[in-house]
Order: sequence, then structure tokens, then C-alpha cells
Amino acid sequence: MTRYFDTSLAFLRITFSLLMMTHGWSKLERILEGNLNFGDPLGLGGTLSLYLVTFAELVAPIFIVLGFKTRIMALITAFAMAVAAFIVHGPDPLAKKELALLYFIGFLCVALMGAGRFSIDQRSV
Repeated sequence: MTRYFDTSLAFLRITFSLLMMTHGWSKLERILEGNLNFGDPLGLGGTLSLYLVTFAELVAPIFIVLGFKTRIMALITAFAMAVAAFIVHGPDPLAKKELALLYFIGFLCVALMGAGRFSIDQRSV
């Protein structure tokens, strides 16, 4: 491993997660306001979809920041971003799905590499 691998991995997982949490926070606010209207890209129902995407965009990134259960939480968030990019924004131009694709790639990389040394999961690498 290179000298700065663990530091770079911590930076990657923490910054991606903090940025993702801003999207999850707005969905949590919708839930708290009672506004459960949400799309249903997987046929699970709009309300359940809202709860699941809120978990993927807010709760899972908290776990990732801490480096706890990092791989599974990153897969959950990557899956949510894949749904956003390929199903929700599938027919849209690249500019509309670019952010979801970037998050997808970032969280997929975290899932593949693990949390690194600076984490609760420190044995992941």
C-alpha cells in the first residue's frame, strides 16, 4: 500500500458521505413535515421508497463517516445512486444524471476498498 492510502480513503469516505447527507437531510425534513409524496422507481410504493432512500442518503453515510459496517452501508448508498442514475434519470441527458453517477462511483469505490485504518472497521483493508 502507498503511504497515504488510509488517509486518502478516510478523506474519500468522509467527504462523499457528508455531501450525501445534505440530500438525505432534505428527505428527512419531508418525512417530519408529513409530506410522504415520493416517486416509486422500483414498485415498492412511494412512502417506502422515501424511507429507504432517506436511510441510504442519511443514515448509511453516518455509518460510513464513522467507518462502521462501511462496506454494506456504501453498497446501500451506491445502489440508491444507481437507481437514481439509471432508472429515475435514465432517459435524461448526462447532465441530469451526472451527480448520481459520481456518487455511485464514489460509494462503489468505498464499498470495494473498505473503511481503512481510520475507522471502527479498521480491519477492512
